[in-house]
Amino acid sequence: MEREANIERLIQTLKDDDELVQTQAMGLLEEIGEPAVDKLMIAADDDDKDIRKGSIRVLGIIADPSAIDVLIESLNDPNKWVRREASTALGNMGDPAVDPLIKTLKDENWRVRGGAAWALGKIANKKAVEPLIVAMDDESGFVRGGAAWALGNMGDERGIEPLKKALNDKSSYVRRVSQKFLDKLE
Repeated sequence: MEREANIERLIQTLKDDDELVQTQAMGLLEEIGEPAVDKLMIAADDDDKDIRKGSIRVLGIIADPSAIDVLIESLNDPNKWVRREASTALGNMGDPAVDPLIKTLKDENWRVRGGAAWALGKIANKKAVEPLIVAMDDESGFVRGGAAWALGNMGDERGIEPLKKALNDKSSYVRRVSQKFLDKLE
């Protein structure tokens, strides 16, 4: 009971005005590890963006696969820093997150699709290459950029042709990312 109360106090500390206090709270939650996961998953939906962001960051560090669905849902967060933290946390989850992230590449929200592409690039599981190639044709430049980065980061030869095709993309960012990785791959 005392540990649960401590976990809840630490989670509330994530909204402290002092960044050092927030960082220390995250470190302590990380040390607690798995016993804090359930409370952190609940906090990922808190009204306070700093609590959501900090909770998601710690979930990514703990990397408990039970948090994958909560993290994917957090890709929908109204705050871009929370969404970015969720994508990073999903990338830390490794192989257990690959199938749910591949499914998420088809979400109706371009931010969610893009976050999934970036996370898949960090995980770099070759199972995601073909779905990422499909994502290279997404209507959103953010998604195409994430897919180009992911394919380039994976270094799989199946990504070379889509990256070459992306050299003509309407987004200068997609073109730059594609060129960078093509230079590295060829």
